[in-house]
Formats: sequence, structure tokens, C-alpha cells
Amino acid sequence: MTSIPDRTAGLRVARAKDSADKRRRVREAINALEAAGTPITAAAVANTAGVSTWLVYTDGLREHLDTARRRQQPRPEDPGRAAHKHAPPEPASLRTDLALARDQIRRLRCERDTLRQRLRMQLGAELDGPDRAELIDHVAELESQVRKLLAERDARAGEANHAQRRIGELEDDLTAARESLRRIIKDHNRPHP
Repeated sequence: MTSIPDRTAGLRVARAKDSADKRRRVREAINALEAAGTPITAAAVANTAGVSTWLVYTDGLREHLDTARRRQQPRPEDPGRAAHKHAPPEPASLRTDLALARDQIRRLRCERDTLRQRLRMQLGAELDGPDRAELIDHVAELESQVRKLLAERDARAGEANHAQRRIGELEDDLTAARESLRRIIKDHNRPHP
């Protein structure tokens, strides 16, 4: 049976691998957006990487995001872009970011619900019954005991049959001995001529 600490260690390893994979995808998404010249926002990076926005802001990734944003900032010698820098975000851009965030929230809620259900099922299976291997071993042990008891029963039945036959033979011998004794007594008590 796999112990709880073994399962926990396995879950930790899987979680660490998943986390490393997500962080790698975030870095790749930042590089891809920058290479394409697409404005780098946390929502765009999260959507491209298929992760949550909060992950993009974690230590180690936020630095990559900030560095890529700085590289995309307009140069001072470009007055047209410098003027655009201080302009408020376009409503279409905000609506896009909001739509991406809502979509991501919906996906994360679905994923959360699926994981909760799987966890409930797994914990329920662990709490409800013994390990499958233990059950198989227990059933095999019980079957072995049943075979042994059946063999003992058959042996005892054979011994009982033999004993019954022997009792019948001894009763026949006893009856014959009694009859013989009666004859002898009868012959002995008869007057002799």
C-alpha cells in the first residue's frame, strides 16, 4: 500500500514540475509578444501562456515583464510615440483586457472545480476502503483457508465413513461371537447320554 507521505511527495514533485512549466511558458510568451511587437500587458502574457495573471506578477517573472515593457517604451527621440505614452488607455484595449481576464477567470474556475472534484473522489476512495492490493491479498488468503478447510472436511468425512464401516464389521463380529457363545453354553448345558 502506498503511504500518505509517499503520495504527498509525489504530489509535491508534480506540482513543482507544473509550476516550472508554467513559469517557462510565461517567459516564452513575453519573448514572443515582444518579438511580434505586440504591447506587453500582464493579461496578454497570461492569455498567451495559458496561465493566471497573478503568476505573471510573481517574483522572477515580474522582472522579465518589466524589462520587456521598458524595451518597448518609445525612445525620447520619437516625439510621436512619447506623446502617445501619456495618453490614457484606449477603451477597446481596456475591453479586450477585461474580456481576456473574464475568460481566464472562467477557465480557472472550471479548472478549480474539476480539481476539487478529483480531490474529493481520491480522498473518498482512500477513506472508504482499503487499498486494492490489500483486498486482493486478503481474498487470496481467505480462498486458501477455504481450500484447506474443505480438504480437512473431506479427510474427516473419509475417516468417518471408514469408522462407520469398521463399527458395522465389529457389530457383526460381536453378534457372531454372542451367537457362538450361546451355542457353546447351550451345548455345554445339554445332558450327555
